[in-house]
Amino acid sequence: MNAPATAVASGETLRITGALDFESLPVVIAEAAKYVARPDLPERVAIDFSQVTGVDSSAVALLLEWRREAEARNVALEFENLPANLLALADLYGVAELIRSHVRDPAP
Repeated sequence: MNAPATAVASGETLRITGALDFESLPVVIAEAAKYVARPDLPERVAIDFSQVTGVDSSAVALLLEWRREAEARNVALEFENLPANLLALADLYGVAELIRSHVRDPAP
């Protein structure tokens, strides 16, 4: 069984670890809300998924919500190290381009 997801802020990056699913979503949402409530929120925010061990469809909804919130706050948002299965779910639901538009290309 995968450990539930958590979110830890470090500078301009919010790192997500563990299984990002319907059960762990409230914890991740709460931590992300604390991060964006900072008075010194940077103009560019990266969300790193390199330590995510599993996802379900709620992760797709979360990414779309973060995208909306970033646009509302006029903050540049980048998703880093998205798991292939998360992108596959986004493809299945027809929203992959909305998510991919925020994916940071890996360094060559």
